[in-house]
Amino acid sequence: MPNKPAIASGFPVGRYDTAMLRSVRPPDWRNPVPSGTYNLVVIGAGPAGLVAARGAATFGARVALIERHLIGGDCLNVGCVPSKALIRSSRLYADMRNAAHFGVTPPARVDVDFNLAMERMRRLRERIGESDSAQRMAAEGVDVFFGQARFTGPDRIEVAGAELRFAKALIATGARPKLPDIPGLVEAGYLSNETVFDLTERPQSLLVIGGGPVGCEMAQVFCRFGSRVFVAQDDPMFLPGEERDAAQILSDSLARDGVEIHLNSKVVAVRVKEGRKEADLLREGSISTVTVDEILTGIGRAPAVDGLDLAAAGVEATAEGIKVDDFMRTTSRRIYAAGDVCLKHKFTHTAEATARIALQNALFFGRKRLSRQVIPWCTFTDPEIAHVGLYPFDARQEGIPVRTFTILMHDVDRAVTDGKDAGFVKLHVRQNDDRILGATVVARHAGELINGISLAIGSGMGLSALAKVIHSYPTQAVAIRMAAEAYERTRLTPLVHRLASLWLAFLRR
Repeated sequence: MPNKPAIASGFPVGRYDTAMLRSVRPPDWRNPVPSGTYNLVVIGAGPAGLVAARGAATFGARVALIERHLIGGDCLNVGCVPSKALIRSSRLYADMRNAAHFGVTPPARVDVDFNLAMERMRRLRERIGESDSAQRMAAEGVDVFFGQARFTGPDRIEVAGAELRFAKALIATGARPKLPDIPGLVEAGYLSNETVFDLTERPQSLLVIGGGPVGCEMAQVFCRFGSRVFVAQDDPMFLPGEERDAAQILSDSLARDGVEIHLNSKVVAVRVKEGRKEADLLREGSISTVTVDEILTGIGRAPAVDGLDLAAAGVEATAEGIKVDDFMRTTSRRIYAAGDVCLKHKFTHTAEATARIALQNALFFGRKRLSRQVIPWCTFTDPEIAHVGLYPFDARQEGIPVRTFTILMHDVDRAVTDGKDAGFVKLHVRQNDDRILGATVVARHAGELINGISLAIGSGMGLSALAKVIHSYPTQAVAIRMAAEAYERTRLTPLVHRLASLWLAFLRR
């Protein structure tokens, strides 16, 4: 008899949450009865799993998709979608407060309606979730199963009491928030990206542990919503992997918003006192204490492999994730992996890209390689910080001489008229060559600007060709062309300049 899974959700109960669950975890869903062998069984219905399942079904493959919690994974439910909805609302509040800067009389009061912002987030999440609903996936030819997947052999999986046989399988179970080892944190209670979007009341004060992308984005959001926000980062700068001047611009922006920043500070203890949370911060041998209503952890993510019994299928994994080769194949020849469960860089677009690689290699004898992909990323603070390709320090470690061409956003007309001229565009090229090795963009819309540079790198377009591309004016993307033109001017050597002068003098005769 078909299996009916129990519903599992951390969502608050509301009209949009109820509608959302009908898409991502229908309460009356009955798992299909498996028969025969599937061409592909996909474990995990996040971005990678959905792309792989849908893509395989499009080609007529027999596909099963297993999800133990909510379709859409972290991205839809507790990640990209809800966070970007709140970022947009918080930016509007910030612009309202700064209306005079834009030649507009600011409102007498800017009252934050936190519940309204959260309701908008949930409404948008429900709307976006409809496109990947269980019903729609089933209509596209995918057998959708809810329950915990467990390998019982190299070619079979058990879920909710049923056994599924497969020719190939894809593990796309994503990642879970890492919990910092801080005495008293669990007992006091804390928020992560999996629970912060369940809030129904704005915390008056918030401590964010970690200065990575999630920590910085949420610190700025809640500060702009009116919370008193502290950030404790045990490194000397935010976003340790980014270029230092980019991280400094973000640090300055957070400080202007009112975020209280504690760098080189480690949270060493948490306790509850009179209904509030006290956190001890250790910096250079001294202890200071902050008292807040909520604590949000954002120190990174760990691969979600618990309960899969990978050993039964011959799949090896470490604390960093499932081991895969350049073709996304695991240590088992039948089984592939994609997305956060096996990648260092845990982004939705990377998950989708690796799912496409795995799908082609698993089912269609492809030889697509992860190492040949050009992968950009962006931290969606204000300003945004986006990057693609090599950093200069990476190039130096590889013995590659680098030249950098930098355009400051305060020299870009559109950035000036937008009142968002903090930041820059940096293009890194190989010495004596115009090949783009990497780029960093710090700007209000850096995430949009980096895509054009990614296309140039992926297509082999050098700066000389990029300088010839006509960019619409006035846009912030003109900064990319300006950087390419700066490279072109370096080609005007004294000899070229002399020859040009002689030619022009000849024309005047």
